[in-house]
Amino acid sequence: MENRVNVSIVIPVYNSQHCLADLVEELTKVLEKYKKIYEIILVNDGSHDNSSGVCCELVEKYSSLITFLSLSKNFGEHNAVMAGLNYANGDYVVIMDDDFQNSPEDVPLLIEKAITGPYDIVYTFYKKKQHNCFRNAGSWFNNWIATLMLNKPGNLYLSSFKCLSRFVVQEIIKYKGPFPYIDGLALRCTRNIGKLEVQHKKRKKGQSGYTFKKLIRLWFNMFINFSIKPLRISFCLGLLFSCLGIIISIVVIVEKLLYPETPLGWSSLVIAVMVFSGVQLLILGVLGEYVGHLLLSSNETPQFVIRKVYKGEFKSAR
Repeated sequence: MENRVNVSIVIPVYNSQHCLADLVEELTKVLEKYKKIYEIILVNDGSHDNSSGVCCELVEKYSSLITFLSLSKNFGEHNAVMAGLNYANGDYVVIMDDDFQNSPEDVPLLIEKAITGPYDIVYTFYKKKQHNCFRNAGSWFNNWIATLMLNKPGNLYLSSFKCLSRFVVQEIIKYKGPFPYIDGLALRCTRNIGKLEVQHKKRKKGQSGYTFKKLIRLWFNMFINFSIKPLRISFCLGLLFSCLGIIISIVVIVEKLLYPETPLGWSSLVIAVMVFSGVQLLILGVLGEYVGHLLLSSNETPQFVIRKVYKGEFKSAR
């Protein structure tokens, strides 16, 4: 690949017009000291503010360093990251947020950790996250689900601020489906993983783009696209309640034989019907999700659509 760079920084951008320029400025200062060849890839994920305009200004200001990908609509954070990874040229690729909660000063430390390990992936972790209770609870649940469904090491925190080796990036971008989950794709190709403790800062301006709906969609992508355990759980539930139904039937028959005058309970019958119907609908719902995802994948639903690419020439640090 021509114009090879040592380090690529991929930043998914969503409604961050007020802090993006400051982030890139501080990041370039840090990377200039790092004495590496590098590039910064900004991926605008259908922002509703002037983030696209800010990205264009950054390309003009740092034309030799910035690649700006403008997506045609909002595809989601992981889809935007996938777009950036497909354009990244670095031997190591750092993925970081656009809201300054990840410090640019930690980027060289993250890269050095990956090189000296050597590790295929280095995840950051925090003593304390500067999110609200809802986001912290969502992060905890996300990690718990990942441990359960993806066989993630229990002591590993799946941070969005991480460093990937070229090997892992090449494996990740082989996935062409419409429902990418970066950590799921990474974990299925390596367990050579390092960890680095960093500080999680408060968001400078604006608010998180992750709504409850988006978090639910992320969780579904995780355990529908990267694990068959939901199907196994559905089978176990069906088996469990089938056995329970047999036991209840035997109890009812024995009770009727021993006490013929005892009327059969209407309430217990209704409860049994409701429970078994609920389990059946749950299993059908899980199967429906799998079938729906297969349908969208077979229809070649795009992972992302790039409206325009703004790209400068590569150069080494001064």
